[in-house]
Amino acid sequence: MGKSPYKFLFLTLVLILIDQAIKLWMFYDVVPNHYGEIDLIPDFFKLHYVENKGMAFGMELGGDYGKLILTAFRLGAMVGICWYLVHLARRNAHSGLLWSIAAVLGGAIGNVIDSTFYGVFLKNAPIGVSTPWFHGQVIDMFYAYGLDGQYPDWIPFLGGEYNTMPIFNFADACIFCGVVSILLFQKSFFEFETTIQPIKSGRDNNEMVEENNYAALEAEEFLNDEINEDVSEIVKEDNQYRLTEEPSKDINDKDSEYPTQK
Repeated sequence: MGKSPYKFLFLTLVLILIDQAIKLWMFYDVVPNHYGEIDLIPDFFKLHYVENKGMAFGMELGGDYGKLILTAFRLGAMVGICWYLVHLARRNAHSGLLWSIAAVLGGAIGNVIDSTFYGVFLKNAPIGVSTPWFHGQVIDMFYAYGLDGQYPDWIPFLGGEYNTMPIFNFADACIFCGVVSILLFQKSFFEFETTIQPIKSGRDNNEMVEENNYAALEAEEFLNDEINEDVSEIVKEDNQYRLTEEPSKDINDKDSEYPTQK
């Protein structure tokens, strides 16, 4: 029967609403009233308003059409992930996998909303673009600035240079957590793929049992007929052998079982 996808899609909707609420709060309150930032953990973590032209964690896709390509990719990914979630739910996939995909979907849609509509409604599209539609900038705010600095050379990828931590938003965090959970628990999440799925049929069990019984009776009757024919053939051949090969007894033989009359 599978699982209903609606509860997982409801999580997606909740994550989208949380993401958009944080972004709009940053735009309408934190920027004008708090100069764009609020220190949450002194000397370590703060909300810092920035507008991201490109991908997650401040990365960008260059070129005149880079933003349009990125937005089109996000829209396609959003539709594909939504279809995949519904497909897996109907196949009775692991609930943990479905919750993780729902989180990834919520994050993807959250950033798609920014790219599609913020250029028009928040007027944050870059100067000089051909249209504000699909050129909106994504609002980021989470910044662990306490981790900025130069790391020792022995640390892979980060060592030897001064590093600034990327600023991200709630949607990025949803995508990151969903992907990491799938990678960590993939063995149990995808275990359902190796199980044999029952064959679906529109017939009820009683009808199938009757058909199986009838087929078994037919097979038994066929085997009995074959055996009887074989036995009859063997008996016939044996009688024929006795009539043609067995020597006849002389009635005049003195050793005969039936002596002749004198």
